[in-house]
Amino acid sequence: MSQTENAVIIEPRGNHKASVIWLHGLGADGHDFEPIVPELRLPDSLGIRFIFPHAPVRPVTINGGMSMRAWYDVKNTDLRQEEDRDAIIHSSGLLKEWIESETSAGIATDKIVLAGFSQGGAIALHCGLRYPDRLAGILALSTYLPLPDTLTTEASNGNQAVPIMMLHGQYDPVIPDLAGRQSAEILKHAGYDVEWKVYPMPHAVCAEEIADISHWLAKQLA
Repeated sequence: MSQTENAVIIEPRGNHKASVIWLHGLGADGHDFEPIVPELRLPDSLGIRFIFPHAPVRPVTINGGMSMRAWYDVKNTDLRQEEDRDAIIHSSGLLKEWIESETSAGIATDKIVLAGFSQGGAIALHCGLRYPDRLAGILALSTYLPLPDTLTTEASNGNQAVPIMMLHGQYDPVIPDLAGRQSAEILKHAGYDVEWKVYPMPHAVCAEEIADISHWLAKQLA
């Protein structure tokens, strides 16, 4: 494991063959999902580099204007109201830079998975659906689709068939199950290949979910 100014990076034990770029949620940082890597028990032969970027520090309106790591501001408990379009686009650009850093290291885009939890999942969806070159998959945990009204005009043909896995807690008080479910339906209606599953948990991650993520990642990066 290494750490740069902008990310926590876990290198593969063998040759670097694939990458997972995983974005944390509001108020956390790149260390938040670092412990999940050994729990995934993925075979070394996949050669996966895990990159956990740190979000910029910014004031968050819903938290009294307190500054914290956030991919975008949240101004309303109704996430569809007053979306922080500029910051969503900017953070998607930061994720795109990480993708291009991996392609510069010789990793094809179809060996790169974008993943994220909560806000991080929203950015993974926003960026991945608009990225011009085919990705290996998008893993969206306890999250929703931001700026859905712009997807039709901005979506990339290159990722029209990208596998999307959306996993959510049935008792999530932060981003309700309904918000995730509605986002999955929007994507399915737009023709995307979406796998949707709920678990009996709050705004969190559980052991069954980790096992499902492991199976899905192994499938996409085989």
